Amino acid sequence: MEPVYDSIIAAARGLWALQGIKFKISGVENVPETGPGVVAINHTGYLDFTLAGVPPYLRGKRKIRFMAKKEVFDNKITGPLMRGCKHIPVDRTSGADSYLAAVDYLKAGELVGVYPEATISRSFEIKAFKSGAARMSLESGAPIIPTIIWGAQRIWTKGHPKNLGRSNIPVSIAVAEPLEATGSPDALTKKLHEVMVAKLDEVQQEYAALNGPYPAGEFWVPARLGGGAPTLEEATKLDEAEQAERMAKKAERDAAQKANPDA
Repeated sequence: MEPVYDSIIAAARGLWALQGIKFKISGVENVPETGPGVVAINHTGYLDFTLAGVPPYLRGKRKIRFMAKKEVFDNKITGPLMRGCKHIPVDRTSGADSYLAAVDYLKAGELVGVYPEATISRSFEIKAFKSGAARMSLESGAPIIPTIIWGAQRIWTKGHPKNLGRSNIPVSIAVAEPLEATGSPDALTKKLHEVMVAKLDEVQQEYAALNGPYPAGEFWVPARLGGGAPTLEEATKLDEAEQAERMAKKAERDAAQKANPDA
């Protein structure tokens, strides 16, 4: 029993019921019943971490230990919840400790959740991957479990208003076959990217078949499918501009603190 995690799961399930979310879940059998796994998740919205936990929970009530930015742990409200769930804080300026903690969790037989894209994809396509998932897999011997979430960006995503009422939005969660911990980090990362791109395309096609054609111009629909989301290239430029602005503000803060250390 994990009182904090179990309470959060119960609350999430209650919220989903109130929202009327219509789930389509596939590939639960691809989650190992026991033992470790690097759960690699595409990132389209703020609810992805809760939804990615559904297939493992259906597979013997397994829980994922997520890697999340340190700021969430520093918050007085979310911090105790994150620590109570045994999630892993990530300091973006120095990720070595979090990486080692994740590998230790895997060696202990846990499921560790990661976003290979690092940040939310504004295009809702699969962005370029960091190699962390592959390196963790190779170091621990744990398989990678590719997981695709589609439709959740309609509920809450970056740059758009929340839609947390009773929206009856369809959400698909699909788990692809696990990838063995073999090869080099670059080769395994490339393979993971290919698998997740193909799985996303499959899920997107199925979503339209079940729920009707994608509406033209809608913000949550990729440009490739006639939607209003930026292309992958356009989204990359937006990400780069945002990162540059963030770094500039950090440099200003650091310079101000250096100039007036007692402030």
